[in-house]
Amino acid sequence: MKLRFAIIILLFPHFYSCIGQSNQSGKPENSELLKTPIAAPKLVKNHFSNQVQAMADNIHCMMEDKAGNLWFGTTGDGVYKYDGKQFVNFTTKQGLKSNAIWSLLEDQKGNIFIGTDAGLCMFNGKVISPVSLEGSLGFDTNEYGSSKNAIWSMLLDSKGKIWLGTGDAVFWSDGKSFTRFLKQGQILNPQSLKLKMVDDLYEDKYGVIWFASGMPPGLEGVCRFDGKSITSVKPNGDSWIRYIVPDKKGWIWFGGRLNGNFYFDGKAFNSFNLRTDIGNVMLCDAAGNLWFCGSEANKTYESKDGIWRYDGKNFVNFSTAEGMGKEFVHSMLQDKKGNIWIGTRNTGLYRYDGKKITRFSE
Repeated sequence: MKLRFAIIILLFPHFYSCIGQSNQSGKPENSELLKTPIAAPKLVKNHFSNQVQAMADNIHCMMEDKAGNLWFGTTGDGVYKYDGKQFVNFTTKQGLKSNAIWSLLEDQKGNIFIGTDAGLCMFNGKVISPVSLEGSLGFDTNEYGSSKNAIWSMLLDSKGKIWLGTGDAVFWSDGKSFTRFLKQGQILNPQSLKLKMVDDLYEDKYGVIWFASGMPPGLEGVCRFDGKSITSVKPNGDSWIRYIVPDKKGWIWFGGRLNGNFYFDGKAFNSFNLRTDIGNVMLCDAAGNLWFCGSEANKTYESKDGIWRYDGKNFVNFSTAEGMGKEFVHSMLQDKKGNIWIGTRNTGLYRYDGKKITRFSE
């Protein structure tokens, strides 16, 4: 289906280097962008685009900024910003390193960091600029075909540091530049962890940083840094962890790729076996309900049964009968108004307002 959109004309100033020096001259990391006029972003008045390159493309991440705008990162069509009335689409034409987006983050100054498959970018409200990382490897790939520069996850911690989980290493920023976390000499690493392909990052109330180790060459299970040393555990035997979700009780939930869900109650890890057909836990809402994606149908891009809500006693299913599509769910977010947003494969976007599910993609 073709998009219905209008083009709005925005005059962007030149690009500049936003964090650190990317080369000796101090020029932006990709100076070739200066030679190319920056296109105006696409304005999509009523709906989100699902005109993507492949069925496997999805809405992989979501974020609400301080102003209440919603941001949606897709793996084939760049980033969408939604102000409650219309969607604006940003792609490589506006300066993104790639149209495949894995993570989103807002810093303390209101800058939007965009984690792409080819590295990190920052949007300051006017322009999108490339951000250099220590030992950046460009479009090089690892032995499994994944980009080493892919920014899979991001975290702004309580001290104002930004953490990045990339395809090659974990980076952190002191506000001036991004350096490799494990190269810090004072960090104890008795298990010789590599922290590659970190799918999710979380800081608990004690300041401990948790890492969800992802697909190969990750496969290090649940890792955590207590400020001195970093260690790894695989409490459910699953080395590939997709999501980290804190709940209202202070427990930390983990979504495993192979062996389902488990949680840490502050003392021990516990497997969650009440249902095994509900997919991974992806969200804890303001009321304390846990939301799970549906089980992925074997060898397809569909979900067997939509999504599930769990209130601690009962499960409620939302599937095609309630307005959900058949696509597998990749991301969820609760906005400040209480709406639950659901992002799926084939870039299907849905909103649950507590009464009904509305589709926001064409």
